Amino acid sequence: VTITGTGFTGTTGVTFGGTPATGVTVVDDTTITATTPAHAPGAVDVVVTTPAGPSEPGDFTFDAVPAITSVAPASGPETGGTDVTITGTGFTGATGVTFGGTAGTAFTVVNDTTITVTTPAHLPGAVDVVVQHPNGDSQPGDFTFLQLPAITSLAPTSGPQTGGTAVTITGTGFTGATGVTFGGTAGTAFTVVNDTTITVTTPAHAPGGVDVIVQHPNGDSQPGDFTFLPVPAITSVAPANGPQTGGTAVTITGTGFTGATGVTFGGTPGTGFTVVNDTTITVTTPAHTPGGVDVIVQHPNGDSQPGDFTFDPVPNAPVISGLDPDHGPFLGGTVVTVSGTGFTGATSVTVDGVDVPFTVVNDTTITLTTPPHTAGAVPIVVTTPVGPSPSATFTYDPGTTVDGVDPGHGPQAGGTTVTITGGCFTGATGVLFGTTPATSFTVVDDATITAVAPAGTGTVDVTVTGGVECGNGVLTGGYRYDVPLPADPGTGTTGSTSTGSGLADTGSTSGGAALLGGLAALLVACGALILIRRTRRA
Repeated sequence: VTITGTGFTGTTGVTFGGTPATGVTVVDDTTITATTPAHAPGAVDVVVTTPAGPSEPGDFTFDAVPAITSVAPASGPETGGTDVTITGTGFTGATGVTFGGTAGTAFTVVNDTTITVTTPAHLPGAVDVVVQHPNGDSQPGDFTFLQLPAITSLAPTSGPQTGGTAVTITGTGFTGATGVTFGGTAGTAFTVVNDTTITVTTPAHAPGGVDVIVQHPNGDSQPGDFTFLPVPAITSVAPANGPQTGGTAVTITGTGFTGATGVTFGGTPGTGFTVVNDTTITVTTPAHTPGGVDVIVQHPNGDSQPGDFTFDPVPNAPVISGLDPDHGPFLGGTVVTVSGTGFTGATSVTVDGVDVPFTVVNDTTITLTTPPHTAGAVPIVVTTPVGPSPSATFTYDPGTTVDGVDPGHGPQAGGTTVTITGGCFTGATGVLFGTTPATSFTVVDDATITAVAPAGTGTVDVTVTGGVECGNGVLTGGYRYDVPLPADPGTGTTGSTSTGSGLADTGSTSGGAALLGGLAALLVACGALILIRRTRRA
């Protein structure tokens, strides 16, 4: 404030409503500058005091500045966009509101006691809320910007439109998250693993890219990306029926067939499968028991919803009802009795597509001997002049395997008890170390044998001679016989004095050590330090 008048020389103070001003400067006898103190709003007397006494008062009015009494709500997401109502006094004429120094948007002075404003984006944390006014800014109110979850990656980023894809979402701020949506549809099996990881299963959704949102009380995340892949859809199967013996050429129409990998009829793959184009597949029906079945187009994006096909009964068509036994060794040689109907006149029996010798006992029984085959399930099919039967499953059991020997080494004299791990040990008849039988062995269970190693040398294979159904298993180089340390030199023992006529004054050798001129010699052999001292003849 600049105060003008007369007689100001020697001024000792200036007051505004009785409160001393600061920064008082007497420019000259007619001019003073001073800074107002804080004061309640309203008109006050301004008095200049000199040694001659106080002046007559001048007039100054303290204008009201805005005052905040509440901010509601008092928190919101760091992305901004929260509609806030500020209550207080002196808001008439206010020009804006800042949150941590950043201007809010949609600012409106409703009346002298109310302002509405929308929060800007801001880093997480508590900030000052200030109402700006030509009379001066308000004292601050409080608002907290809440941290939102942030997605950094999804794995995988695509899956079938039918849903069911297990997705792992990584990012930050996931603690307290309440859900995940894919294109607005809630995922299932939602789990917050920790603050940086969420697992969730996709819902069904129309094909295409969608936003993935992590929902949180602090506010939702910015979106991640996921693509729902189209799965094939069947509109028709023509013809819709055929004989149980299979062989019907079927045309399937629909959409999304490009990339399809197969077609099944009641779970049995069709043959001659061809994707003609994105809307057409041709395939030949397999043999199947009579009745209606689901037709499924298989695709990497997901399998189709089923179409319909009916297998019509064929008189005297072969049908397998059972195999006895239904499993056997991979070595083959299992005599299998095939039970069923319509076997009279059978022309072939195949095991995994390979013809095998067989005997038709009668219309309901065939016998065959299995050929060797790798372990696993295989189909058996009986074919007659009427056609092939639906397949029955025979399982080849795995053979003997030797996976480990512990310990894997021991002395050449033998006697070490080892544990052999592997499989198909039940019925084992022997254990060999190289070509030498174990001193003894015990089959603990189908996966464990204990054995006592015989005497031997070098590194040898360990072989378990399995039972008839399992065959032999070998672990190449599975056991090592340790090389013994060499014998001590001379006639002494380690650390002893060696004497004898073989030690001459001029030096001689004994046990590989040279003894010279009465000096002790050191011999290092196989890691053992041996002291040999020469003693003179009496």
